[in-house]
Amino acid sequence: MAMPVPHADHWTAADLDNIPDDGLRYEVLNGLLVVNAAPKPKHQWLIKWLGRALDAALPSGLFVMEGVGVLIGEDEPIPDLVAAVGPIEWDSRGIPADQVRLVVEVVSRSTTLQDRMVKPVVYAEAGIPNYWRFEINPFKGQLPGESLPILFAHELGADKTYELTHRVSAGDTVTLRSPFEFTIDPGSLLP
Repeated sequence: MAMPVPHADHWTAADLDNIPDDGLRYEVLNGLLVVNAAPKPKHQWLIKWLGRALDAALPSGLFVMEGVGVLIGEDEPIPDLVAAVGPIEWDSRGIPADQVRLVVEVVSRSTTLQDRMVKPVVYAEAGIPNYWRFEINPFKGQLPGESLPILFAHELGADKTYELTHRVSAGDTVTLRSPFEFTIDPGSLLP
């Protein structure tokens, strides 16, 4: 089966409806189609346990979902986890950005550039108040003595860019206060 082409000179979230389900992960960033392989078990394990921990801490009116798109104009990036306010349209393509309070990315070798550089800019410009990134593999810039996974928690600043509020290594515990109170040791998310 041939790969579909976009309806215009760029890809849109609506174009994703014409892509066959082949086990790959498709998203649209800045009008470009981004294709990634399915995540590895370590990645999914962290997401599973983080989702459960967030569910237990959520205030009323918020919900957590894994692997659902965020609708930002014609783009539809897919964070690993979102915390958002409802209600949502259950049969729509994704969740409108103005309902999203937190996006979480777990960096894989195949998503490094998007998760560290591209997506934070897209999320910030859309006004999403919080962006968390988990590093699960050794990386340039890892500090001596830091154990994986490492959480980088960011809040949206007045200039619509993310400001780092916490850098937390496995074995350390932090209580984050935005978008809601949540206490975590990143090491608790992996076996």
